[in-house]
Amino acid sequence: MSLLTHTTTFSTAVNVLHVSKKHTQFRVTCSNSHLPYKWKRPYTSVLIVPTGVGASIGGYAGDALPVARTLASVADCVISHPNVLNAAMLYWPMPNVLYVEGYALDRFAESLWALQPVHQNKVGLVLDAGIEEELRLRHLQVVDAARASLGLPILEYVVTDTPLEVEKWVDPKNGQATGRIKHPDSLLRAVQSLCDRSMVNAVAVVARFPDDDVEDVDEYRQGKGIDLLAGVEAIISHLVVKNFRIPCAHAPALLPPPLTQSLCPKSAAEELGYTFLPCVLAGLANAPQYLTNKFNFQENGCIVANDVDSIILPADACGGDAVLAFASKKTKPVIICVQENETVLNDTPDKLGIDVVKVSNYWEAIGVVAAHKAGVDPNSLRRDKIKNISSSSLISSNGFVSRTFS
Repeated sequence: MSLLTHTTTFSTAVNVLHVSKKHTQFRVTCSNSHLPYKWKRPYTSVLIVPTGVGASIGGYAGDALPVARTLASVADCVISHPNVLNAAMLYWPMPNVLYVEGYALDRFAESLWALQPVHQNKVGLVLDAGIEEELRLRHLQVVDAARASLGLPILEYVVTDTPLEVEKWVDPKNGQATGRIKHPDSLLRAVQSLCDRSMVNAVAVVARFPDDDVEDVDEYRQGKGIDLLAGVEAIISHLVVKNFRIPCAHAPALLPPPLTQSLCPKSAAEELGYTFLPCVLAGLANAPQYLTNKFNFQENGCIVANDVDSIILPADACGGDAVLAFASKKTKPVIICVQENETVLNDTPDKLGIDVVKVSNYWEAIGVVAAHKAGVDPNSLRRDKIKNISSSSLISSNGFVSRTFS
């Protein structure tokens, strides 16, 4: 028998067996290419970049998408949110990435909700009555394009009975973008109408935002400062998800800004057209549904907080509900803090007493994930980082551990 023939025979799948009169002979394979999860459960990682906090990476027009794409090639499942995955006219389909609204992500981390992956959702659209006719038509044409060219299941749209009247500002206490809508009841009535008439189970909202001052727009377009729209965008989607418990994401309606030559690449995705809606529709089309009754958490394929193996987030943004919930669990996921991604916040792990792995950048963060998934201590990949084993306590005087991987 030739070496090639012998190798092929030896690589026969484990379920092949030969039965003779004298004995049963099993042929065992050395190949694991067709058994990806035979002995290990899928590895799940959560990627968080808070919105409206001026994150150096992820604080602009989908500029954290490359991080999500890279992480998705390492982890079996990635859970992230619209601020990371939305890039206005741009998006990137990733079958193992779950598009989860921020309020829902917090409830998921607290083990109050679970995530149910789907093949598709029935998407409805809410348009603010305050949007001018021409701008409304632009958004409806985007919807028709998404239906015809991408095959997205967008069933119906409704216009609110009252202009929502969005207001936005920067919180002077912490420097975050925030705001409000004057008529939240009008938004909720519109969503209720879609749910009742078309039985939609995901909703995109387009609200008319006030056009920014030239100075504020220029700063953002140059990759500086914070996204002034982001805070109230989150408030809008939180309101819908809290009340209806279905996926929701928001796209602002704005007049196109004047052409400029001094445009930062990480803000450029918002310069491509008249609307930011395409990425929202693509994300909602197969966003996971939210299970809010713990009786249903045992459904096949349901993902719960205890399935999470690691979390990646900016090092100064550890004060959110999701991170604090994960950090307080008895069996904690690895929390990886990226120092290079600075925000206006000052919620550091040392300040909050959270056990984390500190890394310099997302290159290192994803390397830590790869090592963790493989069952390897990340320090064993560095020169002279493994010391002689000791019996001394790893708990510091303040009761927590902060490890640095740099």
